[in-house]
Amino acid sequence: MSQPELIHPDAALALEAVHHGDPFSVLGLHTLEDGTLVIRAMRPEADSVDVLDAKTGKKITALDRVDGGVFAARIPRRKKRFDYILRLTRGGESWEEHDAYSFGPRLGDLDEYLLAEGTHGALWNALGAHVGTHEGVDGTHFAVWAPNAARVSVVGDFNGWDGRRHVMRRRGSTGIHEIFLTGLGDGAVYKYEVLDAEKNLLPLKADPVGFGAELPPRTASVVRDLDGFEWNDDGWLAARGAKQKIDQPISIYEVHLESWKRVPEEGGRSLSYLEHAEQLVSYAADMGFTHIELTPISEYPFGGSWGYQPVGLFAPTSRFGSPNEFRAFVNACHAAGLGLIIDWVPGHFPTDEHGLGRFDGSPLYEHADPKEGFHPDWNTLVYNYGRTEVQNYLIANAKFWFEEYHIDGLRVDAVASMLYRDYSRKEGEWVPNKDGGRENLEAIAFMQRMNEAVYAADDSIMTAAEESTAFPGVSAPTSAGGLGFGFKWNMGWMNDTLRYMGEDPINRKYHHDKITFGLHYAFSENFILPISHDEVVHGKGSLMARMPGDDWQKFANLRAYYGFMWGHPGKKLLFMGCEFAQFDEWNNEGSLDWHLLDHAPHQGMQRLVRDLNTLYRGTPALYELDVTPEGFQWIDGGNAADSVVSWVRHGDEGSAPVLVVTNFTPVPRPGYRIGVPNAGHWDEALNTDAALYGGSDAGNPGGVQSQDVPAHGCDQSLEIMVPPLASVYFKLSSN
Repeated sequence: MSQPELIHPDAALALEAVHHGDPFSVLGLHTLEDGTLVIRAMRPEADSVDVLDAKTGKKITALDRVDGGVFAARIPRRKKRFDYILRLTRGGESWEEHDAYSFGPRLGDLDEYLLAEGTHGALWNALGAHVGTHEGVDGTHFAVWAPNAARVSVVGDFNGWDGRRHVMRRRGSTGIHEIFLTGLGDGAVYKYEVLDAEKNLLPLKADPVGFGAELPPRTASVVRDLDGFEWNDDGWLAARGAKQKIDQPISIYEVHLESWKRVPEEGGRSLSYLEHAEQLVSYAADMGFTHIELTPISEYPFGGSWGYQPVGLFAPTSRFGSPNEFRAFVNACHAAGLGLIIDWVPGHFPTDEHGLGRFDGSPLYEHADPKEGFHPDWNTLVYNYGRTEVQNYLIANAKFWFEEYHIDGLRVDAVASMLYRDYSRKEGEWVPNKDGGRENLEAIAFMQRMNEAVYAADDSIMTAAEESTAFPGVSAPTSAGGLGFGFKWNMGWMNDTLRYMGEDPINRKYHHDKITFGLHYAFSENFILPISHDEVVHGKGSLMARMPGDDWQKFANLRAYYGFMWGHPGKKLLFMGCEFAQFDEWNNEGSLDWHLLDHAPHQGMQRLVRDLNTLYRGTPALYELDVTPEGFQWIDGGNAADSVVSWVRHGDEGSAPVLVVTNFTPVPRPGYRIGVPNAGHWDEALNTDAALYGGSDAGNPGGVQSQDVPAHGCDQSLEIMVPPLASVYFKLSSN
């Protein structure tokens, strides 16, 4: 029997060189032209290979070494296909395993069709590494999209990182490669070894749809079994739609998990997901927030990016534990009545060689032209939103977090950078759209399709856009030409008001428009008022550091600002540490300065934020008509000379109106007359100058009765004490 009858020399050479384009056509069990069977195996790590009957375990034959690591033999006295396993020996060691090339494909024709069409709604169920049973055998199925690769192999500790061992099956024209490996399960470490179209070996790649990843700085993917977790949040999920509407109170605590709290006794390590499930969740709930928002937790290689340069979009970062431990954190949020929002980054991705960049040797996920496919601000790559497979990848990822991890909302990062082709680019550094304009039409279509997809799957969720321009209709429905987000961050309000607060009070009268301008457009979108991490980094200092005056005035200014913010139309978002007036700029490599809470002024600020949240959640006028002009009534927005603003918030019929008055100067104003729309007794519901918050305790204890004295266009008015650098809330009494 000659070797060519067992395997063609060219095929053996291609297998040895790992250049064979279709190893499944050669390896495994095959029928020769004369009707006899042959088994071929590529096992370079073995000294010898025997074929055993899978049912009886009896030896059928030994495979002969044909060439290098290629073994082959005819199967005597057998004409029909049969189940077999291989027994391999090396030195004095032997082991048995199923032959990966004895299994048929797992993906079906429908998967191929939907993947090619870019409409696979559960992409993660097709691609990635899935633990399960295939053809009656336990193992892990791997599938990856690499249409321009000459060859893709799965490599890991299980095969000595040898790309010859497990070359994947290419599925038709979709560019999907797949293979089923036995003996692997949860915890197996792997990457993809890719040969480009010119047969050049690329750096090893992490799985674009990997469900787990090694702890950085290691970069391999980790097999994670996503089945079997016991959720106990059915009640929360059933009720959350009513909690996340535009007419509900939404107050968000934004958190960077790595630096919220550390353990100094253990080298300053960050808390785990499980520790956050106890400490962070109970803290946020006690503070009265309705939601926690996490900076991106999709796996990211560089900690200094805070997660905004992710590589593993389908993998919760391993820095804090396993995927199921992250699920336990989500469970804990829901058990405490808290929604969980995660920051999501479809706007760009890093150039790390193990990531998505030139994944199969070609610009697969990104644009080929750097004028379209490279972000100069962040030295990152831009997704090709016009490619259907890339759109499908990103939209499926959005759905994945809702379905597999029960999150309640996505905050989409850097939307402005996606909307405009000339974002942060000079003339000649960008490519106009098909109509010659600067709008990125493909990205706009992607965001519309993403919002349609996630809301169609479950309309109880929420999406929010971090969008810093005047692009129209960000939170308008796609049916009306909008982007379809549930909410939009009000970046203009944040920038204007913080600039105003940075002015010395004596000069604020010259900048009065900064504090009032936001009301000109407050109802053009469904706004969230964001005091986010971006406002306390990069030399900006903490919020406290931006307040003018001595220490007392700094605290008073910040308390007045929070009172102004919670009374202003729009949902609320506050970054961690701001709630207790951290003095130092946020340091992502350390912990918040929790020791400050040993001091009364910081305790007072924390108590104020808690009380603002409590008042907000218990006062329908502060949220029911948040996005409509009917919910807001100016009393006096033009008193620049005194730097005092006042308005009334209205709710649905039957909700008591609330008067909000803010004094942005350190001058107390006794006997200050304020018009009100209703006669009656107005209770002082909250005063940021109260002694328990660290203030001077000037105020209106017991409230004020309205008088038949016209003021500010109203028939009734109140004569009140307006404390220095303070916000005061008055609620019309129902008695």
